[in-house]
Amino acid sequence: FTGPQSDLPGGKWTAADPETVLDFSAAAWFFAREINQTYGVPVGLLTSAFGGSPAEAWISEGSLKAFPVYYDELRQLNEDSYISNIEKEDRRRIAEWYSNLQKADTGYQTEGVRWHDVNLNTDDWSSMTVPGFWSATPLKGINGVVWFRKEIDIPASVAGQPATVNLGRIVDADSAFLNGTFIGSVSYQYPPRWYTVPEGILKEGKNILTVRVISTIGDGGFVPDKTYELTAGDFKMSLEGEWKYKTGAVMPPLRGQTFFGYKPAGLYNAMLAPLLNYRVKGILWYQGESNAGKPEEYRSLLPALIRDWRKNLGQGDLPFLVVQLPNFMEARDTPYESGWALFREAQTEALKLPATGMAVTYDIGEWNDIHPLNKKDVGVRLALVARKVAYGDSEVVASGPTFRSMVVRGRKAIISFDNTGSGLTVRNGRRPGHFAIAGEDMTFVWAKARILGNRVIVKSRAIKKPVAVRYAWADNPVGANLCNREGLPAAPFRTDQAIGSRQ
Repeated sequence: FTGPQSDLPGGKWTAADPETVLDFSAAAWFFAREINQTYGVPVGLLTSAFGGSPAEAWISEGSLKAFPVYYDELRQLNEDSYISNIEKEDRRRIAEWYSNLQKADTGYQTEGVRWHDVNLNTDDWSSMTVPGFWSATPLKGINGVVWFRKEIDIPASVAGQPATVNLGRIVDADSAFLNGTFIGSVSYQYPPRWYTVPEGILKEGKNILTVRVISTIGDGGFVPDKTYELTAGDFKMSLEGEWKYKTGAVMPPLRGQTFFGYKPAGLYNAMLAPLLNYRVKGILWYQGESNAGKPEEYRSLLPALIRDWRKNLGQGDLPFLVVQLPNFMEARDTPYESGWALFREAQTEALKLPATGMAVTYDIGEWNDIHPLNKKDVGVRLALVARKVAYGDSEVVASGPTFRSMVVRGRKAIISFDNTGSGLTVRNGRRPGHFAIAGEDMTFVWAKARILGNRVIVKSRAIKKPVAVRYAWADNPVGANLCNREGLPAAPFRTDQAIGSRQ
């Protein structure tokens, strides 16, 4: 935090091959593959990333002066003792919590049978359905350790084979055992749980799968709508359904550590400044979840970041391509004021700057995962945008339809679009979905919509004088299916805030 760094402590160039690709950005890899296949030239990728980081961490001190709250925080961080004292206390507090957890966990006591032992008597254990969060069970409000066991029946044809146990996602951490043998663990909630079962562990008939789950804070559990199954060759067995469980230890919530990498200018100084001497073709920006609670601020924060990077890289209007936030959280039955929709709108403010573009992704996320697995389509869509913005291909259809204007005729709102490509169409339905319409009281209701050329006609029996229309205006706009014939989704919009575009 004392200033930009001139070099990185590590990092090296590697070829993108099966041995290295898993340690790299999947979205960036798919992007580069598309560019390579299109233009037949090698593509170099510099990845500078820090999971969960906010935009202000990637902006230089000079540019943060326009954001006094962050600038003042940065001045405080210049005191080395301030940081070291907090880090020291965090380490002590977290280590003490886990030490106490280990001592308190009845299932891990050294005396007697541990709870992953196949011979354990579980007559006094309770039962619950997996997957699911604990808030809907007697475990509501519990942090600490809960052990889960499931008996599975394996046919003779599968016995002894190597296998994979897929346990979806678990909040927060887990260790898994099959027939008493440890098969894997993950220390935080986001990665998928794919555990390899060595040859010789599975046996014919009764097998015991045990999972030790640690919940540090908030609601623990097995995330719904993920895959829970055991596979061995062509054999597949669902692991959903009834599991037995018993609490091993109850602990107070564990407050997370202070991530100084999330603080203003920290990542700019440490992870971007050392790269400023590189000549680059453009920038891919996939970020926003950590700023999603402040959409109004982000309207100026992201453009400030773009200007800051362009200035310090010294390469003029360097192409800057943004991934709009994907769909996330549970879908709702009625129109509402969506925080993530506001944030997506805030992201589009950056498109007012020259040489910018956006990949829309609200159709390829996951309601239950802030880190959706489909990175291929993200990379492919970014590559389309790059072909237009960075490589000057004026013929490529780089995005889906975008709102141009609205005209009201009687009870109908007629929406016109740009970027319609070969024409408007829909996916997975006969009519365009997830349109909402409002009258003068600005109470939105679902609307019927139909395509007419490159326009969409929107109306509702409940609205006599339309004033505003919204499309895909939700955290998770399930049913939003408007796209162009190239298959790219229409960007979300609301006409009640479309400055200068409503007629």
